[in-house]
This record gives sequence, structure tokens and C-alpha cells, in this order.
Amino acid sequence: MTDAAQAVEDMKAKIQENWGWFLALGIALVLGGLVLIAAPLATTITVTYFIGAVLLIGGAVQVYNALKTQGTGHFIWNLLTGIIALIGGILIFVNPVIGTFALTLTLAATFVAQGVSQLLLGFKLRPHEGWIWVIVAGAVSLAAGIMIWVDLPGSVAWALGLIAGVSVLVNGWSYIAIALAARASKG
Repeated sequence: MTDAAQAVEDMKAKIQENWGWFLALGIALVLGGLVLIAAPLATTITVTYFIGAVLLIGGAVQVYNALKTQGTGHFIWNLLTGIIALIGGILIFVNPVIGTFALTLTLAATFVAQGVSQLLLGFKLRPHEGWIWVIVAGAVSLAAGIMIWVDLPGSVAWALGLIAGVSVLVNGWSYIAIALAARASKG
């Protein structure tokens, strides 16, 4: 058995031994996701502050790192991107409403671009099995981006929170599915 195959078998055994913990984690994440979805404005504000903190800390570390590696070919680029991240983090904390608006706008544009890209890829893959799922994923991404964009500035109050909540909810369901499959295969 190869090392990779052995690693997979070891992981399966660990999951089977601890399926109850995976189930508990999944249930907690599903419940947490539902709370996040139920309070999208509070979730949006929290996500905005979290991203602001990441930008602030990451930007400061990047500026420090750039100054420590001065003289290398990437010094200016690292310094500039660090300063931009640092300023972005500061601006989010100074005016979280504008920060949330900018993040929501970025989210909408990302969904539109991803949707168009997936639709084009899906049509290129058309003769292959499963191509329709790429089309469906592209249509959903495109529709989500358009919905967020059309509802601006109203979508600022719900988009980031809803997306975060759905993500946590889906992750929870995946842990529940893994736990139940491990329990079924254990016996």
C-alpha cells in the first residue's frame, strides 16, 4: 500500500473512531450557521470587523517584513501592498459602513465574474458528463452577484452575513454527512 493510500485509511479509521465528535461539530456548525443567517446584519458587521482586523494585522506584518528584507527585488511591491492592506484595515475600523459597502461590492463583482466564467467553462465542457452542474453553479453565482448588485446599498445589510451563514451551515452538513457515513461503515 502506498503512503497516500495508507494515510487515507488512517484518516478513515480516525473518523470512524470519533464519528460522534464529527456529528457534534456538524450539529454545532449547522446551528451556528442558522444563527448567522437569522441575524445577517450583526453577522455582516462582525465579518467586516474581522476582515478589517486581518487587513490591519496582515498589513502591519507585511510592512515590517518588507522593511526587514529591504534590498531584495520585491521590497517596493511588498511595502506598497502592506501599506494598502494596513490603510484598508484602518479605514474599515474608522468607517465600517463604507468598509462593508466596499466588501459587498467586491463580493457582488466576484460572484458575477465567477458566474460568467463557470457558464463559459460549462458550455465548453458540454459533451462531457457533469457539464450541466458547472452551468448550474455558474448560473447560481451569476444570479447571486446580480441580486447583491441590484439591491445595493440595501444588500450591504445582509449579503456578507448571509454568505457567511450559508457557508457555516453547509460546512456543518458536510461534517454530519461524514459522521453518519463513518458510523454506518463502522459496524
